[in-house]
Amino acid sequence: MKQFIAFLIIAGALVSCGPSTSIVKSWREPNATVTKGPSNKIIVLALVKDETSRRVIEDQLVKRLGEVATASYTLISTESLKDTTGASLNKVIDGGKFTHMLLMRLADIEKETNYVQGTTTGYYGGYGRYYGYGAGMYTSPGYYVEDKNYFIETAVYSFNPDKLLWTGTTKTVNPSKMEKTVTEIADVVSDKMKKDGFLK
Repeated sequence: MKQFIAFLIIAGALVSCGPSTSIVKSWREPNATVTKGPSNKIIVLALVKDETSRRVIEDQLVKRLGEVATASYTLISTESLKDTTGASLNKVIDGGKFTHMLLMRLADIEKETNYVQGTTTGYYGGYGRYYGYGAGMYTSPGYYVEDKNYFIETAVYSFNPDKLLWTGTTKTVNPSKMEKTVTEIADVVSDKMKKDGFLK
C-alpha cells in the first residue's frame, strides 16, 4: 500500500511539472488585421542558432498561417542571417515581394523556486468489539522545486509602411521536448491573434 501511495505522489508531481504555455501579454496596432488572401504574403523567421530548431518552429507557424506564409529557411540560410547589415534578408524580402514578417525569438529565461505542499493520506475503519478503530497514515513531506520559465516573443511587422502590427509574449514552464513545446506556442499565438481580430 505504501508503495502505491508513493507512486501516486510521484506521478502527480511529474504531471504538475509538465510543460504548459500561456500568453503573458500582447499588443495590437488599433484596427490592424492580416487576412489570408492573395494581397498578403508573410515571411516567417525564427531567430534561433540551431538550424533544426529553426525549421521546426517555422514549419509549425506556416502550418497555421496557410498558403499566405513562407518559411524563411527555404529562402535564406542561418549563416546568411548573421549579416548584421540585414542586406541578405532584405534582398530575400524584396525579391519575394513579401508584405509582412512574422518574427519569433527567445526573449528571456527565468528560474523560479516554488514550494510543493506535503500530503497526508489516511485509512480509517472499525474492527469488531475489541478494536475501536484502526488507522494507517502515510505522509509525504513538502519540498522545493526549481522551475525554468521560457519567454518567447512573437511579432508581426508590415513592410509598407514599416511598422509593428502585433506582438505577443508567451511563457512556457519547464519545456521538455522541443517539438511539443513549439506546437503549444504556435497554437497559443495563433489563437490569440484570432481572438484579437488580428488574423482573419
